Amino acid sequence: MEKSKRSFGLLLVLVFFHGVMVMRSNGYEGEEGWGEGEGGRGKGWFMMKDWRQVIKSEGGEMRVVISPRGRIIEKPMHIGFLTMEPKTLFVPQYLDSGLLIFIRQGEATLGVICKDKFGERRLKGGDIYWIPAGSVFYLLNTGIGQRLHVICSIDPSQSLGFETFQPFYIGGGPSSVLAGFDTDTLTSAFNVSQPELQQMMMSQFRGPIVHITERAPTMWTSFLGLREEEKHKHFKKLLEMKQGSSQNKQYDSSSSWRNIVRSILDLTVEKNKGSGSSECEDSYNIYDRKHDFQNDYGWSVALDSEDYEPLKNSGVGVYLVNLTAGSMMAPHMNPTATEYGIVLAGSGEIQIVFPNGTSAMNMRVSVGDVFWIPRYFAFCQIASRTAPFEFVGFTTSAYKNRPQFLVGSNSLLRTLNLTSLAMAFGVDEVKMRRLIEAQQEAVILPTAAVAPPHQGETGFDPFDLTNGKV
Repeated sequence: MEKSKRSFGLLLVLVFFHGVMVMRSNGYEGEEGWGEGEGGRGKGWFMMKDWRQVIKSEGGEMRVVISPRGRIIEKPMHIGFLTMEPKTLFVPQYLDSGLLIFIRQGEATLGVICKDKFGERRLKGGDIYWIPAGSVFYLLNTGIGQRLHVICSIDPSQSLGFETFQPFYIGGGPSSVLAGFDTDTLTSAFNVSQPELQQMMMSQFRGPIVHITERAPTMWTSFLGLREEEKHKHFKKLLEMKQGSSQNKQYDSSSSWRNIVRSILDLTVEKNKGSGSSECEDSYNIYDRKHDFQNDYGWSVALDSEDYEPLKNSGVGVYLVNLTAGSMMAPHMNPTATEYGIVLAGSGEIQIVFPNGTSAMNMRVSVGDVFWIPRYFAFCQIASRTAPFEFVGFTTSAYKNRPQFLVGSNSLLRTLNLTSLAMAFGVDEVKMRRLIEAQQEAVILPTAAVAPPHQGETGFDPFDLTNGKV
């Protein structure tokens, strides 16, 4: 009996120390770890620095910053950075994750299937477009002599559970999802000969982002020259093959690449038929939107499902903030969503506070940095003294966010009962009133005295192909 008691006591001790170690290793997940050390100054707990290069080919690359994980993460979200060289194509594919794209720089044509109809959308800087998981799409850089830079919100909620996301390439030679089928199966399904099939499947070894040139035409060069209804048939046939529901078609051989594509996929010109592009939603340009708030110290825009209906299905909102040099987005909290942010221009400081009133993070940020703000946590952003500070971001709710400001003329402190508030702070009502009414500005405040000095850092640009880190 005594031996059993000692064993049970030892077990309790082991369980206790295991719990302590777990809490200490996840400091921001439990109150026991909040406020330890230097009060969060310099600690990048809410900076997203873990990244993967998921695509690398001759025409560009894509890097993904991995979502943080833990008990306070209500909805994981990866952030992707896609760079495409001039005259390149991101080949047709579908993903196991929802993709909300934001065109940071350049121009592009997006081809996508919506409700079994094919459509194309021309995109420019500031445009936003939602691509649901499982929807086939391609992206073509149409900017003349200009790289295309795209920032993506990646929703892994429907994913297969891989670290980032899983692409399924329709085109792409050996990496195509079609390449895994038996040759006899494909020749029968497409109703073509083996030489033509091999020519289509084995001509592309350059990766998922390929150059499109007229001097050396490829299958994709010819594909992009087709009418929209022909592209629709192209995609539909490939999807039927993927789903095992393809029907045999009459084959008519031809020598040119365009005719090969047409004959393999039974593409016929139907001049009087509509393209079906009306089934696809238009993009939304956040740069063209009227500012939701603006004063002498900056402006902000917030986009939700009432502004852009596809966001309702994505469950994601979008925001864009520009602070003039030395100004500050007043301390506030978001009661409805977690925020993910990406610095587009300038530099500044992000301050976040733990629920127990200690500093969680006080971190300098610059171009390319990615940060996140947990739901309910109080925070503020401060621009450096020398240049505007601009950042774009995504929220985990597509409904209208109603941030609660803790300081300023629209502060919730002015809404609360003055007597109760004075008692809570332990001061008289006169002092309390003077404190909460001293600031006449709202939302974005002049704060040159606390703005971080410029130290000459340029930060890391995740679109810079010569840089090896995020």
